[in-house]
Amino acid sequence: MDIGIEKIGFYTPKNYIDIVELAKARNQEPDKFTIGIGQDKQAVPAVYEDAVTMAAEASHQILTDDDKKNLGLLIVGSESSVDESKAAALFLIDLLDLPENIRAFEIKEACYGATAGLQMATDYIAAHPDKKALVIASDIARYGINTPGEVTQGAGSVAMVVSANPQVLKLEGKSSFMSRNVGDFWRPTFSKTAFARGKYSNQIYIEFFETLWKQYQAEFSVSADDFKAMLFHIPYTKMGKKAMRTLQGKISDAKYAQLEKEYQASILFGRQVGNLYTGSLYLGLLSYLINSDVKSADQLLLFSYGSGAVGELYSGIVGDDFKANIPVAEIKALLSDRNKISIADYEDVFQQSISDGESVDPTTVSGHFYLSEIKENERIYSKK
Repeated sequence: MDIGIEKIGFYTPKNYIDIVELAKARNQEPDKFTIGIGQDKQAVPAVYEDAVTMAAEASHQILTDDDKKNLGLLIVGSESSVDESKAAALFLIDLLDLPENIRAFEIKEACYGATAGLQMATDYIAAHPDKKALVIASDIARYGINTPGEVTQGAGSVAMVVSANPQVLKLEGKSSFMSRNVGDFWRPTFSKTAFARGKYSNQIYIEFFETLWKQYQAEFSVSADDFKAMLFHIPYTKMGKKAMRTLQGKISDAKYAQLEKEYQASILFGRQVGNLYTGSLYLGLLSYLINSDVKSADQLLLFSYGSGAVGELYSGIVGDDFKANIPVAEIKALLSDRNKISIADYEDVFQQSISDGESVDPTTVSGHFYLSEIKENERIYSKK
């Protein structure tokens, strides 16, 4: 039985900042951010947006009534959880008008959460081939104003329908993975911003890729020549390139040049949005499928990494009708029709929050779903 991604959707907030303007405001050379880090724009969520609202927006983009009727599993991968007890997935039952006879929960393991959800959904469909699963990556990456990690912030969500009709990407069931207790990145429960050892995290990321690539080659008797492209977890777009460089001298120059070319197609959207944490790999997949010359039956290798740390390398085959199952026009319009805000306005929005007892004026909301109020410390969501 074929199992994999049937549809894929994407959402990012309406507002963004220009990375060159951010560099100048921080007295940095723009090339340090645009070339050294590899970013051009950074999404800025509104005060009424969070992991729940963005997950709803990305899912709303692709779900039909028939999809909803056949859903048996809903998983949200996020490290931007809005509640320490209640899963983000449960808020989506009402917002998306989903059936109650569904398993719904949240997975947390840094940026690996959505991949864990995708693999779990694959197992679910194998046991229930007449059902569908919805896997959502939804995050707001926050490091703080004028911090080393500020340039790698961002926000957005990627939603994937998983079924036995994998029109976008058929998962082959070939996977290598590893877990290790590593202190490269963390966010304690008391903090809204993350803590990171940046250089150390890069080092572990590269080490995981090298280790898993060796394991994957040995276990499945493959080489780089078997893959049209290698896609990476890209919290900032230079990060994946660092891992890819470990292949230089180990594969032919022609193949390395080809993989580099494919990689450029996978980072186009990431450069415009920033860090999606759990969604970064899948935004790369979406960018690649829309912006490259990839064809059905091409084989892709995907590297997922979540600090702390878990890594997984797995493969998929591009589906027969992948472009028809991606809302290409909507996604391009979403990215092109955004509002650039000043660095001062971004700093102001960054500090804002909705307090207990406060509500949001719905006329100020740009999307379909929003955090409308906090009442007795409970988050209340609404749809327009």
